[in-house]
Amino acid sequence: MDPNEATTFLAICSHTHLFPGARCHLQGLPDPTAFATAPHPIDLYLRFPDGAATDAELHTTDPAGPTLNVPAYTTGAGTAIAAHTWTVREFAGTGEGVELTIGAKSAA
Repeated sequence: MDPNEATTFLAICSHTHLFPGARCHLQGLPDPTAFATAPHPIDLYLRFPDGAATDAELHTTDPAGPTLNVPAYTTGAGTAIAAHTWTVREFAGTGEGVELTIGAKSAA
């Protein structure tokens, strides 16, 4: 797959919002093991356990490391979550996909 090809991948998140240590399971990647080893920029569709969802962008060219840009969204309970850019602490291949672990909020 061409890393520059515009494709959005589903990411199932472990909680209703993101925070350091939260995890999202990326699905549908053509080669999860290769992506976990050498991630590249992709568009994501984050789905949360309460039914909320939003688009996001994974960037890997930031000098400080990979980041996840998430626009503002509203949880299923109606809580407004502000837009944030998060660092990505880790990418781990799971055999069926890649688990992304959220790091700290980025200063960017």
